[in-house]
Amino acid sequence: MNAHVGRLQGAEAPPTDQGQGREKVLRLNGSAFLADPAGVLYWPDEHLMVVADLHLEKGSSYARRRVFLPPYDTAATLMRLAAAIARLPPRRVVALGDSFHDNGGPSRLSAQDAAALRAMQVGRDWLWIAGNHDPAPERGAWLDGDHADHHAVGPIRFRHEPSVSPCDGEIAGHLHPVAIVGGRAGGSLRRRCFVADGRRCIMPAFGAYAGGLNILDPAIGGLFAGSEHHAHVLGRDAVYSVARRQCLADARR
Repeated sequence: MNAHVGRLQGAEAPPTDQGQGREKVLRLNGSAFLADPAGVLYWPDEHLMVVADLHLEKGSSYARRRVFLPPYDTAATLMRLAAAIARLPPRRVVALGDSFHDNGGPSRLSAQDAAALRAMQVGRDWLWIAGNHDPAPERGAWLDGDHADHHAVGPIRFRHEPSVSPCDGEIAGHLHPVAIVGGRAGGSLRRRCFVADGRRCIMPAFGAYAGGLNILDPAIGGLFAGSEHHAHVLGRDAVYSVARRQCLADARR
């Protein structure tokens, strides 16, 4: 898959001096962040990692409605999250809401998954931002960390749903952006991505079962009206920047 991503039309070559070519530098409101191909954002000056839309226990939520999916989404999501934390590693983690697919998600965590999450929280600050799926999650003894509706650190504001009006320095989730990009050899790829214009950034969804919304959709495009914004597409080993005008609409439309 990575070989195809490297041939995306209009994609910039990955930087060679930032995180051994893995990350892409995104500048927001005067601060520099590293967009990681795992789908997390790292703020070196603050030793802070941002992740959005884990949607833990989505599989078990569907099962309660008799829609049966393989029950491994939480374990897979936590494994990828643990790998990102071990590689960076941050002193603080901000989870931008919809960390659980519903408020009852924490009570459905298996003992093994709860232990894995607890292990990631040891020795670092952890902030759970409320989402529309989990505005008031059950807080068992294992659910360490602080809880807030939104949060600010210096010039940067963290929230789940992006503000309707322009907001400099905002990092949000909720919309699950994806980009469809053509390859020089023909065909196209649909990949999760960051969307940013130097003023705000919309994070990709991290959860294994999280869906995606094309960045050409008005719900995303309207947030960046009048600005030059890019899709920073997740490859296997690097992040590639693609101008919005080079992205494709969904074929089904």
